[in-house]
Formats: sequence, C-alpha cells, structure tokens
Amino acid sequence: MAAIITKSTMPAMGMWNKAQMAKTAVRGLLLPCGLLGVLWPCFALPSLMMTAPAREISARVMADQRFKSGALVNIHARMEAAPRSEIMQSDFIQAEAFVALSAAEETMLRKSPEEIDRAVAIAESKVRASLSNRPTDSFLWLMLYSVATTQNGFDPQYLSWLDRSYAVGPREAWVALRRNRLSLAIFPILSVATQQAVLSEFAEIVDADFIGEAAATLMSVGWTHRTLLLPPLSEANIASRQSLARRLASEGLNVTVPGVDRDARPW
Repeated sequence: MAAIITKSTMPAMGMWNKAQMAKTAVRGLLLPCGLLGVLWPCFALPSLMMTAPAREISARVMADQRFKSGALVNIHARMEAAPRSEIMQSDFIQAEAFVALSAAEETMLRKSPEEIDRAVAIAESKVRASLSNRPTDSFLWLMLYSVATTQNGFDPQYLSWLDRSYAVGPREAWVALRRNRLSLAIFPILSVATQQAVLSEFAEIVDADFIGEAAATLMSVGWTHRTLLLPPLSEANIASRQSLARRLASEGLNVTVPGVDRDARPW
C-alpha cells in the first residue's frame, strides 16, 4: 500500500518542484527589474528635467530671437555646470550646441581675440557632439561649416558639411535664410548640384515671402550672381515677385524680375 502511495505522489511532487523553480526564476528576474526601476530615475531624471527648458531655448535660438546682453553666456555656463546623467537627452545636447553657437556670436562682438577663439572652439565641439546624436540636422551641419571656417579659415574640405546641410534639409526656411547667404559667398566653388540647390533655395525664400531677406541677399553677396538667381523666380508666387521688384526699385535697382514689368513703380 505504501508503495502505491509513493508512486501516486511522485508526479505531484515533481510538479510542485517545477512550480517552485519557476517562482524562484521569476523572483530572480523581478529583483534586477525592480532595482532598474529604482535606479532609472537617478540616471534619467536630471536629463529629463533639463530637456523642457532646453527645448524652449532651442526654439528661441532657431527663431533668431534676441536675448539680453550676456544672457546666452550665462545660460551656457549654467548648462555646462548642470549635473550630467549617463543618459543625456538629445534635445539637451542640441540646445547646448545652439546656445554655445549664439554665445560665440555674442562674444565676437565684445570680447578679446583669445576669448573669441575659446568660445568658437567650444561651439564647434558642442556642434560635433550634437551631430553624433542628430546626423540629419541641417542647421547643425551648416553651423559646423560656419564655426570651423571662423575658427580655422576656409578649407575646401569643409564644403562637404555645407553639401550635407542641403542634402538632409533642402527646404527648411529658418535654415535657408542663413544658409543662402553663406553659400552665395562661395558660390563659384560649390559643386554643380549644390549650386542648383542654392538657386532653388533663393526662389523658395522669395516664394515664402521673405522679401526683405531676399532683397538684402540679392543686393549683397548675391549681386554678382543675379543673372543666375533671378530666372528661377519664375516659379515663385507672382505676388511675392512683385513685392521683390518693388523693394528693389525702392532701393534704386531696376532689375528684371520674371513676370514683373520693369517700369513698375515702388508704389
């Protein structure tokens, strides 16, 4: 009888042992998961807390809004002093780059050559760090070209960064307003593809009704290339073309804007 009882309880004991092993395994998994849940905020929270204000700063810099004198330098110093987490948010890293760039521009107006060199070098390092997180950011590629040229002088190898800016963001108005002037300043040495992108970009600036900016570009770095810049305007909105023609005429320039009567008066 005892033998019969032993045989009948063995399967049940085996099932009980398996259940215990499964529970033990689950507990073994839950422990590290629980620890991760506790530790995660310690790593991520500082970065997350800084992300919201960083996005606001980036938006203001991208919109070319003005800050009080010295404000950007102070903001950059606070960002540098902020506690670093193992997992930094890409928005914060991007904001660091934007603030460093704007701080460098401000430094160029008021500081000594040594301070300018240091600010530009910091800006370049921040831009490179941000590009490692955001390789499709056309503004950062443009700024890498700009700060490297400012820091080291023109080098043909930098042109690839300008090309990259056009490749990843060919139609971004707030980028185009800066990029078009920088590109026209070195237009003859650009690749054919990038030259075409520059001409199309100017037409899109006019079409988007940035008339003041387009007129300023045409009358400065674009004047030498006006015979190339003006024909593509035939694709722009006629009202925008008329506005540009009036603006140029008010400046005493009687140029041919496609589809607009040259005898039109500023009024």
